[in-house]
Amino acid sequence: VQLVESGGGLVRPGGSLRLSCAASGFTFSSYAMSWYRQAPGSERELVASISSGGDYTNYADSVKGRFTISRDNAKNTVYLQMNSLKPEDTAVYYCKAPQFDSWGQGTQVTVSS
Repeated sequence: VQLVESGGGLVRPGGSLRLSCAASGFTFSSYAMSWYRQAPGSERELVASISSGGDYTNYADSVKGRFTISRDNAKNTVYLQMNSLKPEDTAVYYCKAPQFDSWGQGTQVTVSS
């Protein structure tokens, strides 16, 4: 299982970013996927999840209405569209297939003026 996150960066409060996660080594379309984040000094937390077919999604209360998770099974890629970003969204973001133990390297998101 290999997961490669990209799309992070520095953005001002209120801005937007779109994260991508390219997956390989498993049958991507058969598995739910999730995005997690870890801020400095904090535990890793679940941000959003999506079912294998993309029909069902759920979100942490802290991002509901601002973030959207989606996937393209033809490209083996899961996305996280992040709008109305806040400084408290600053973290390293990771994608994961919950049934596997593997993590990618993550992508840094920094929200600061």
